[in-house]
Amino acid sequence: MNYWSCRECSYVFQVESPPESCPSCGAKCTFRDVNCYIPECGGPDNIDYGLLGQILSQNKEEE
Repeated sequence: MNYWSCRECSYVFQVESPPESCPSCGAKCTFRDVNCYIPECGGPDNIDYGLLGQILSQNKEEE
């Protein structure tokens, strides 16, 4: 299973492939892959919280 983050509300959820709309806010959007691919964040099957933190910071700057 993969972790995805909604580009509109930053909701994170785990599914194999992202749906057309966010299960939290209902927006039709694209999703960011927030899976961990390096040992520092635990490797596969974990969320890359460093990447998620960057995404949240970018969202705040855009507001």
